[in-house]
Amino acid sequence: MNELVLISGSAHPDMAAKIAAHLQLPLLDVELGRFSDGEINVKIRENIRGTDVFIIQPTNPPAENIMELLLIIDAVKRASCRRVTAVIPYYGYARQDRKDQPRVPIGARVMADLITSAGADRVLTIDLHAPQIQGFFSIPVDHLYSAPVLLRHFDDADKTNMAVVAPDVGSIKMTRSFAKRLGCPLSIIDKRRPEANKAEVMNFIGDVKGKDVVIFDDMIDTAGTITQAADVCMAEGALSVVTCATHPLFSGAALERLSRDSIREVVVSNTIPFHRHEECPKVQVLDMSGLLSEAIVRIHNEKTVSKLFV
Repeated sequence: MNELVLISGSAHPDMAAKIAAHLQLPLLDVELGRFSDGEINVKIRENIRGTDVFIIQPTNPPAENIMELLLIIDAVKRASCRRVTAVIPYYGYARQDRKDQPRVPIGARVMADLITSAGADRVLTIDLHAPQIQGFFSIPVDHLYSAPVLLRHFDDADKTNMAVVAPDVGSIKMTRSFAKRLGCPLSIIDKRRPEANKAEVMNFIGDVKGKDVVIFDDMIDTAGTITQAADVCMAEGALSVVTCATHPLFSGAALERLSRDSIREVVVSNTIPFHRHEECPKVQVLDMSGLLSEAIVRIHNEKTVSKLFV
């Protein structure tokens, strides 16, 4: 038996429903509840012996999303599925990818160990904050890129007057790829981060005077970096600024910051659920379910996933 089975955790049921619709498959009947003390209760209500299971669950806060994923993985393994793939559109704790200070954890490695120990056979994810996190796993990791979806948003834009900006040194590789595919010049903002969620701009490298700027990053958390970058671009003479990121964490005062006049549009994807449009109407959410659906089919049929990178 090699049936493809889809399971949705409670972190992002809308994404799971869209993937199921793309694949014309039902979601497996799974009971996700709580015991009276708050512990997560998982029960698989259908026979899945010998099946190829894909569990759709981003691991954004709260931490219960991670625990729920681990328990679902354990449940399907004990139900004798043939293989289980953790489909994690947003991989949480990815920013803790190295020991950059004394006495701190490497959270991305802890996450990888938990997912592997729970019994996952492979992982499917989009735009890891640090691509080398794939090396923390002893199982295969299919790392997709949001570029094919995000770039389509700019198909009708006038690229002759467009400039692409990397908001910090860490995003240069990703942003350079976007700039090359758009055929636009690249500028870089050099900043330092004295503490978590705080940044200070040091230098601006490039020229955006009289141009429509697009700032690319992998995620927007508190929006401090992205809005600071937008202000710098406007101060350098940019005509307009559009911010574009894969993962819309939007914590703290993020939406309030993004509502400022220096930013014309905020383009993100639905790797994390977003239901707060009334707080910032300029947010445009692009759908990644088609990309994930195609990857799931290719993994299930043992075909290459690299075709999705173009």
